Amino acid sequence: MSKSSKSELPKLVRDHIPEMIRASGKDPCTRTLSAHELVMALRVKLQEEVEEYLAEPSLEELADVTEVIKALVATHDAQWEDLEAVRVDKRQRCGGFDRGVWLVRLEGE
Repeated sequence: MSKSSKSELPKLVRDHIPEMIRASGKDPCTRTLSAHELVMALRVKLQEEVEEYLAEPSLEELADVTEVIKALVATHDAQWEDLEAVRVDKRQRCGGFDRGVWLVRLEGE
């Protein structure tokens, strides 16, 4: 998704965006999403933020991806530390992506 599409509405925005809009002299119309709606909106937002990172790789865009992931963790009734524990466990079992291993094929298939 391109930067220009950020103005497409309706969409999930960060918590302080309505106040920032008001400070600019505009009047935003908002509502609070239900728990189910929030999960669905966060999934869409994650895809949007990943696409923005792929189009323009930067730490700021990566921070946006991380913020959405943190919000999604909460929808699993979990904390960031819980996700980190799962990540560490999986890294210990399967490794990370540090060596850049590219699987080309499986012999014998």
